[in-house]
Amino acid sequence: MKIAIIGATGNVGSRLTDEALRRGHTVTALARQASKLPAREGVTAHDVDVANASALAAALRGSDVVISTVRFLQTSAAQILAAVKAAGVDRLLVVGGAGSLYVAPGVQLVDTPNFPDAYKAEASAGRDFLNALRGETALAWTFLSPSALFTPGERTGKFRLGNDDLLTAADGKSWISMEDYAIAMLDEIEQPKHVRERFTVGY
Repeated sequence: MKIAIIGATGNVGSRLTDEALRRGHTVTALARQASKLPAREGVTAHDVDVANASALAAALRGSDVVISTVRFLQTSAAQILAAVKAAGVDRLLVVGGAGSLYVAPGVQLVDTPNFPDAYKAEASAGRDFLNALRGETALAWTFLSPSALFTPGERTGKFRLGNDDLLTAADGKSWISMEDYAIAMLDEIEQPKHVRERFTVGY
């Protein structure tokens, strides 16, 4: 498939690019300075600012799937959806956040007393983005939330999937490596099981 990755130079975007190439897909890598990426077979880089709707749509045109990895404080669902639709692409996958996952009935992680203040604005914006997606009926969208701790690590291929509740391992830790997250995302692209849904991945 032809996969466009918005924010391909970031920690998550680079791992999604690696996983896509590993599986034989081609990648359109989009970022403000995507041209600084090393040349790789199967990757076409475009310098584009997500705020430039027409340039973003032009860069996305011809893709089978779009993945947005952009921080939620730097964009909005309306911006991304408009560009994807203008490009004529009907599938959008979004790198979500853990803040909107539930930790108890009616209680989302971002609303718990110990949620770090430094991440609250981004997590709240992520929740708003997800809520906006839930009103979208034209595109086949998917929002994949990582676990609470989301860091570079190993590609093990061993993880669990969930829906709207935070996943916690037997040791009480809620985490997923960016490498295994990328596997879950590409699995969803190749075999869609969460169309117009949010799901989560963790150990």
